[in-house]
Amino acid sequence: MQTNPGTPVPTVTLNDGTEIPQLGFGVFQVPADETQRVVEAALEAGYRHIDTAAAYRNEAGVGAAIAASGIPREDLFITTKLRNGEQAKPLEAFETSRTALGLDYIDLYLIHWPVPSQGLFVDAWHAMEELRANQLVRSIGVSNFLPEHLETLLASARVVPAVNQIELHPTFQQRELAALSRSRGIAVEAYSPLGQGADLGAEAVRAVAEAHGATSAQVVLAWHLAQGTIAIPKTTSAQRMRENLAAIAVGLSADELERISALDSGARIGSDPATAAHTQL
Repeated sequence: MQTNPGTPVPTVTLNDGTEIPQLGFGVFQVPADETQRVVEAALEAGYRHIDTAAAYRNEAGVGAAIAASGIPREDLFITTKLRNGEQAKPLEAFETSRTALGLDYIDLYLIHWPVPSQGLFVDAWHAMEELRANQLVRSIGVSNFLPEHLETLLASARVVPAVNQIELHPTFQQRELAALSRSRGIAVEAYSPLGQGADLGAEAVRAVAEAHGATSAQVVLAWHLAQGTIAIPKTTSAQRMRENLAAIAVGLSADELERISALDSGARIGSDPATAAHTQL
């Protein structure tokens, strides 16, 4: 079981020239009163890329952990997301998030879901372009955008999204969406990269892990990294934080990568962006 990679976290250069750590730490479903402790542990383990969202209701805890860490701001990469119910007022929503985080600027700001029934994501995007132009955000992107949402957005966007953050793991790979995003210069970022733990028991994953003396999570994360995907696993265990980060030292063969890729079943865990409303978030 590898816990000390001894090598720096690789980065992905986004289409605007910004470098994002390829392995980050997500705080989805981390309770607000636990977030500071959890993020402090992640930063201590070596993570420098933290992913939160207004809808997670824990931005203040992330900000408190950043302030307590003493880590120089320029060494951190912080992502947050526009709440679905605030797509009509993105500038105000951004200021609320930025204040909660206690930061002068955000590294990556995402539209959390397209919510096509609202018909607001294009206007919200234009406001985010303004935030980027005013240097309040380094990079802007989207999350859960399917091909039809990307095409609608790109038809009038002045800035191409830097990232499309989507559900992506061995049993749900969204290959066509990932390929389309990359063909437009949009980096692919995986949330639920371990299938919320469900993919770790797959026979192929366990066999590869045993061959490498690694954990199943390390193998799945190494699979993501080998494809150039940005991954943001979540855990509240300090030990698993260190183990997951050590995935950067796990090198998989082409055959091993293919064995894991063969697990794709098309089974989505989360909501379908084509129909999801989530306006309460």
